[in-house]
Amino acid sequence: MALQLWETLKEAIPAYTGLSPATFFTVVALAIAFYYAIYGFFESPLPPRAREPVEEKEPLPPPVQLGEISEEELKAYDGLDPKKPLMAIKEQIYDVLQSRMFYGPGGPYALFTGKDYSRALAKMSFEEKDLTGDISGLAPFELEALQDWEY
Repeated sequence: MALQLWETLKEAIPAYTGLSPATFFTVVALAIAFYYAIYGFFESPLPPRAREPVEEKEPLPPPVQLGEISEEELKAYDGLDPKKPLMAIKEQIYDVLQSRMFYGPGGPYALFTGKDYSRALAKMSFEEKDLTGDISGLAPFELEALQDWEY
């Protein structure tokens, strides 16, 4: 049966395509290879995850709602508890929980949580004398830098 099928194909391929069977199968193989090469560009690089269990992440708590807060109370929000980082700029309190990788323990801005470090932010300084909320005597470009931090 397979031999009869092959003999039929050997006669039909040149009759319908004008190509020899070897050329015809080479063209078919190249077309399939071309298809898979193009398909690979549009296929998602990640395998489907239908059967993997979905890891449930703990939802972020709502932002801390604070009205007036004393400097002493603000110290409790120094970022050591990763769920409670707050900072102040010009006496305005900011909840930086969404950016805890920056403001949490070990983060590059962890120093600024728990206090009002407006002067240090404006001057881009880590000197002890600048680690304060006092913004008096700052130059216009420093006040502009502080405004950028607020935004």
